[in-house]
Amino acid sequence: MLFSRKIEPIALDIGSTYIKLVQLKGSGKSYSLVKYGMVPLPAEVIVEGAVMDANRVSEAIKELLNSQKVKTKEVVLSVSGSSVIIKRISIADMTEEELAESIKWEAEQYIPFSIDDVNVDFQKLGPGAAEGQADVLLVAVKKDKINDYVNLVKDAGLEPVIVDVDAFALANMCELNYEVEAGITALLNIGASVMNINILRDGVSIFTRDITVGGNKYTEALQRDAGLSYEDAEKVKRGVAVDGVDREQLSGIMSSVTEEIVAQIQQSFDFFRSTTGSDKVNHVLVSGGCAKIGQFIKVLSERIEIPVDVINPFKNIKVDQKHFDAEYISDTAPLAAVAVGLAMRRPSDR
Repeated sequence: MLFSRKIEPIALDIGSTYIKLVQLKGSGKSYSLVKYGMVPLPAEVIVEGAVMDANRVSEAIKELLNSQKVKTKEVVLSVSGSSVIIKRISIADMTEEELAESIKWEAEQYIPFSIDDVNVDFQKLGPGAAEGQADVLLVAVKKDKINDYVNLVKDAGLEPVIVDVDAFALANMCELNYEVEAGITALLNIGASVMNINILRDGVSIFTRDITVGGNKYTEALQRDAGLSYEDAEKVKRGVAVDGVDREQLSGIMSSVTEEIVAQIQQSFDFFRSTTGSDKVNHVLVSGGCAKIGQFIKVLSERIEIPVDVINPFKNIKVDQKHFDAEYISDTAPLAAVAVGLAMRRPSDR
């Protein structure tokens, strides 16, 4: 149609407890919020990134699309977890075209799956340490994982145009909202069942890792050790008072889980330093549901002795206060980091 306006794709971050939807208008460093919402998922329909009940997830996506009055069919989504391998490798320098031809065979030695079972992509980072070498960020994702998520959105009537990786979506979001810091910054997205770690040096990703740990640890511990129902455990995790329970006991359980998750973060930072020979992390930015759990940010900062801040993915995005509830956006912002990073992508991107 003449004079028709291009509608930007929506972004869906499909997590274990919520599906988050974001649509942004704009490009470069200038974006405005068009649509934003989320819908809860029943327990156990997605477990550690694995889709257990595709029909219920697709129905939840349809519910979210209807509530947001979404007009476009194009969607950007992402995957994470043990089916995603991201490695920084050094190989013989070659052109982008040559690398595109040979990356599958270069990747074979770094991937613990059959090369025929994965989709492989790459990004050239620059010259390597040795002459004639180049540093490349290698990404491999199991095809069945991609197919599962693609089928979810197709069953909801959508057309996937990009499948990204959570860690890269985080980096996109960070680049838009925060000045590139000299030194080493760690981005942590701690969801219900998976934690994405993306460590940047001077704004460039040098280490990524997904760990199957997250906010569900609190829920499980509260159910197991305090005998709470799933619903009450979720309330306690969010700081909502529940009648007839020992608050001191609950506080102890929450503190214990916080220490456990923080210990895993410390181990990952130690592993990063030992495998890359890099300096220690200077600053940590946290998103995901755990960023909202009482004392988590304070305890993390104390244990790792590094400044820790909660990410605001809408920091540099224009939000029309007439169309969006400022309190809702502020309250849910830490959950939207991946979705915002995805919403910055366009079908014309490589």
